[in-house]
Amino acid sequence: MVLAGRLRVRRVMPLSLPLLAACALPLLAASPARADFRVCNATQNLVGVGIGYRAKAGWITEGWWHIEGSTCKTLIEGPLSSRFYYLYAEDAERGGRWDGPISMCVAEKEFKIAGVTDCVARGFQRAGFQEYDTGEQSSWMVQLTDQPATDGAPAAPGN
Repeated sequence: MVLAGRLRVRRVMPLSLPLLAACALPLLAASPARADFRVCNATQNLVGVGIGYRAKAGWITEGWWHIEGSTCKTLIEGPLSSRFYYLYAEDAERGGRWDGPISMCVAEKEFKIAGVTDCVARGFQRAGFQEYDTGEQSSWMVQLTDQPATDGAPAAPGN
């Protein structure tokens, strides 16, 4: 009787191992969810990107992230702490822009600027940033495309 029970287990085990492996494989292959602010460049050209946000100490603008064509970069790592973020991008090869109506400060080279007023008087330039309402989500992604929006919205929608 005991022998028959052992045989039954041996016959079932080889059949259940592939099933178990098939169920567990997606769990092992799945990467953990990341919380961050990412920008993807869906064009074929190099793009320079600046971001603006409200921090505890006040307004901050940062840049330039250089994003090659058909790639993505994380601008802010970790869960987002603000509801609104502001983005400005320039096509380094063709000179096009992804901009908006919100004026903030930028610089020619890498920058992290506190404050958004008196840009020129402080030695910076002004640029128009597009606002993104993340709805207080912990993660957000913006995709820059060659296609203009048809409803007057920016061509770089968040998700």
